[in-house]
Amino acid sequence: MKKLLFVYNPHSGKGLIKNKLCEILDIFAKAGYEMTVCPTQHAMDGYDKVCEADGRYDLIVCSGGDGTLNEVISAVMTHCMAKPKIGYIPAGSTNDFAKSLGIPKDMVKAAKLISNDNSFLCDIGVMNGRFFNYVAAFGAFTDVSYKTPQSMKNVLGHQAYIVESLKSLSKIKAYNMKVTCNDITITGNYIYGMVANSKSVGGMKGITGKNILLDDGLFEVILVREAKNPLELQQIVAGLFSKNQDSPMVDRFKASKVIFESDKSISWTLDGEYADDHQLVEIDVCPKAIKIIKG
Repeated sequence: MKKLLFVYNPHSGKGLIKNKLCEILDIFAKAGYEMTVCPTQHAMDGYDKVCEADGRYDLIVCSGGDGTLNEVISAVMTHCMAKPKIGYIPAGSTNDFAKSLGIPKDMVKAAKLISNDNSFLCDIGVMNGRFFNYVAAFGAFTDVSYKTPQSMKNVLGHQAYIVESLKSLSKIKAYNMKVTCNDITITGNYIYGMVANSKSVGGMKGITGKNILLDDGLFEVILVREAKNPLELQQIVAGLFSKNQDSPMVDRFKASKVIFESDKSISWTLDGEYADDHQLVEIDVCPKAIKIIKG
């Protein structure tokens, strides 16, 4: 019999999975899986459970927000045996990566999708030795996700991030950065930067550009320069949200490897979770590293 490990965060997304759990497990049972079910108890619990599961399961399913999925994929990347397929039931407040994968918001529909087993090999990022699913970022608003209390997320959902973002407006700083990709080097004062493999970031679809592929061996790099007047601020908005996304205030390119150097340590996030302060950051793409089920 096929074996399945189900790891879920019982507190994510207002804890709605508690009302759907029996129906979800029944779907997997009917698909012929023998299941082990693990509700996470604390941060990195999912990571530890999946690390211990090396070589024991055909499919690992996780349910939670982007952070839960990051733990599971990071753990699978450490497996010495054949890497199992990964299924994802989104239960967080934003679920950016789930949108890129075409996974339904409805948990039961997501479980049925997993049982259909439509998988593909997805690129994964690694930043200074730490894996990420879809985005590494620094600068404006990147601390919003991990500073927003879980209780507020449960009550307000995505609006909780907006509330926390408004608190951060007065704290926006520019960082002097040197960015190197292949033989190209650019420098400037940047208020925000991200390296992404997603069609949606922060709940904003299309911000990463057009024709995004999750398995092309390339990530999208977006760097937002410091605005010194209202015109430059308008150019930033145009560079992020207009149809052609062409702006002198927003640098965009694709890369399989990129290096960031700054004159002081800067806080970075991986998939919305705090990832320490760094002066030197090296990001590489691990092409087609994980087999994940998509819509």
